[in-house]
Amino acid sequence: MNKLNIATIAAVIALAFSANAVVAADAPKDESKAAPTSTKESAGEYVDDSVITSKVKALIFEDASLKSAEINVETYKGIVQLTGFVKSRAAIRKAVKIARSVKGVKSVKNDMIVKGKQ
Repeated sequence: MNKLNIATIAAVIALAFSANAVVAADAPKDESKAAPTSTKESAGEYVDDSVITSKVKALIFEDASLKSAEINVETYKGIVQLTGFVKSRAAIRKAVKIARSVKGVKSVKNDMIVKGKQ
């Protein structure tokens, strides 16, 4: 996948999430049932996190040494969490380095496990 395709995929995902945010913003609000804002992401944060997740996943998949790894990526408020199974400690280091390279990533939480070493 080239960089143009990654950017296109990220833009489509961001557009889809922002469309949902607009619909949700137009819905009537019941203030008595509102959740505390400190534990919820804003629509903009959610879109940003989705774009970060998409970019990290795409870059990991593009890397030949990580392509077959079972790495899951989740992002919350710019913090990327990597989970799953890899073949070596070097693969863990590489995945973390890739995640840190994506614009908007504040930190990376590594919860990956080397297969066969538990």
